[in-house]
Amino acid sequence: MSGIAELTGTGPSRGTARASTARVRHSHPILDMVGRRLAVGVVTLFLVTIVIFTATEVLPGNAAYAVLGHSATPARIKALELQLHLNRPKVVQYWSWITGVLHGRLGVSLANGESVAHLIGPRIMNSAVLVILSGLIGTVLAVALGVIAAARRDGWFDNVMSVISLAITALPEFVVAIVLVMAFAALWLHILPSVSMIPPGVSAWSQPRMLVLPVTTLVIVTVPYIFRMVRGAMIEALESDYVEMAKLKGLPPWRVLLVHSLPNAIAPSIQVIGLSLLYLAGGIVVVEYVFAFPGIGAGLVDAVSNRDIPTIQFIVLVLAAFYVFMNILTDVVALIATPRRRLPR
Repeated sequence: MSGIAELTGTGPSRGTARASTARVRHSHPILDMVGRRLAVGVVTLFLVTIVIFTATEVLPGNAAYAVLGHSATPARIKALELQLHLNRPKVVQYWSWITGVLHGRLGVSLANGESVAHLIGPRIMNSAVLVILSGLIGTVLAVALGVIAAARRDGWFDNVMSVISLAITALPEFVVAIVLVMAFAALWLHILPSVSMIPPGVSAWSQPRMLVLPVTTLVIVTVPYIFRMVRGAMIEALESDYVEMAKLKGLPPWRVLLVHSLPNAIAPSIQVIGLSLLYLAGGIVVVEYVFAFPGIGAGLVDAVSNRDIPTIQFIVLVLAAFYVFMNILTDVVALIATPRRRLPR
């Protein structure tokens, strides 16, 4: 009987195979994608660590000489190289650094002798405040402007916003920052501080006036990209059959716009929103430098000028991890916002 069952495919082994095939076939797309992207993200971060270590090692100059400055002598440089283990092979140095990072030992700053975690931790929090505020305000503002422009397509508002967004896209961050400083701090209104020098140990949330100009700069440079994508997606949604059916049913315009059009237009815009947040991680370096804001961008500039290798390595690794995390989060949100893609098959 068992042989007949095996031949006919009705035995327990055949049933187990079918069950496993069904589980694979009906696996959830979100979990599958998160698993794949996490695996790719781990590999990416590993490769990034190699690039970071190699790039910092080929920087001009000598770390020991940079620490000693004018008091550097050949004997003192050699002694400091032995103390910092700079005389070890590069592979050994890399292994010591990466194992220390995995165990939470981030090293000591070569510039002032402080712990890198203690030195950069508050800067990360300050930069996170800028990114979160700029991302939330910029996304809400851009989506609202895109919806209004699409609803009034080819009208004066749509044309004006399109020209303004195109003009802002061509401006670098530092130009926008300087114009804002001239308008609100230096020449005309004098109502905001021209620099955002938050004292050490003070939270950025407790200094709201210091955040206005940096956040406004980042919002201005990110809104045009999201606005143009939302506008295009909304126009496509408003020309669809389901929107025409909603209009024929006599639904009010606001309901057609917000309930039927916007949810279908937001899915393709999520990728641009995610890219804009990633853009903030790069643009924040320039903005923080212009406003003397004590964030991770200004910390990176100071570390490079001082050739503070442990600090450079940690900051760049944090930025790379943020890129990987935001890419995964953006893909998950875009998948959730698309019903036909998030259902198991």
